[in-house]
Amino acid sequence: MFLSVSVLAVLLVPGAWAQSSSSRVGVVVEAKNITLPEGSKAVLPCHSPRMVWTQDRLKDRQRVVHWDVVRSSPEYSVERVLDMSPGGRQRVYNSFNKGRVAVPDSAFTDGNFSLVINNVITTDRGVYTCNLHHHYCQIHQSIQIQLNVTKSARKERRYWDGEKTVFVVLLGSSVVLPCVNRRPLWREGLQEDQQQVAHWDFQPPGVRPDRADRLVDLYASGERRDYGPLFARRKMYVEEDAFTLGDFSLSISDLKPVDKGLYSCHLHHHYCGLSERRIFRLIVGPPLPPAPTTAPEISENEIPEPSRSLH
Repeated sequence: MFLSVSVLAVLLVPGAWAQSSSSRVGVVVEAKNITLPEGSKAVLPCHSPRMVWTQDRLKDRQRVVHWDVVRSSPEYSVERVLDMSPGGRQRVYNSFNKGRVAVPDSAFTDGNFSLVINNVITTDRGVYTCNLHHHYCQIHQSIQIQLNVTKSARKERRYWDGEKTVFVVLLGSSVVLPCVNRRPLWREGLQEDQQQVAHWDFQPPGVRPDRADRLVDLYASGERRDYGPLFARRKMYVEEDAFTLGDFSLSISDLKPVDKGLYSCHLHHHYCGLSERRIFRLIVGPPLPPAPTTAPEISENEIPEPSRSLH
């Protein structure tokens, strides 16, 4: 069968990858050349489990911040300092730290997740990690800060050791270990509704990227916009349950030479900050040769006997 599908390096699809220079249209995560014979059906795959539509109705359970500390002396240990979700109170794990360590109650409103430590003691030394988790969006971010304790006020300072910020603070003083993320994703009052969209573009040979044709827009809300007659005639289509399955693959039936060109699948989840593209260069080759026909076989039993003439 006349079929060729190849995953390409950057140099093999110069036109496609050149478009990735603009972050506004998303990061190119896949690029392929696909060659199929005329008259066949093409399925350009575009899948993303992160685009599956499951409305984030449980925000107080989906987002969480927690601070951990790693101590190397007197022996190596890892300890959870505290954690908090938007809908709950802070949970401090060591009873000695209650009332002594905290993050602002407004953390999930203003994006300030900094850890406040009052009356610093020697055993507070260690490497602290601020961890932000958004389970709905499958996003996990962290930042590390090293805390050292000194008895001399002249030795107090803050510096960068090449990997993380180091705080040297005076014994008995207070310190704020900064962890600030003001992205809308982490703050209250925002909805993800209407913010998921997928669309396909088509760029015929010789056409600049900014002149590409829009084929279809799909919204998680159920709205759909088809452009041109190809979708109306079902020549091209994307399944109606695309956001349920996370499958936005484009099907093109009865391929013709005019269908060749560059197809791009754009997936945007504005609430979660997802923006990516998959690009396919479709090449339409000659049609498959017709299947050979053979004369029907006749068994010996079916061979008619010659007729006998009467004399």
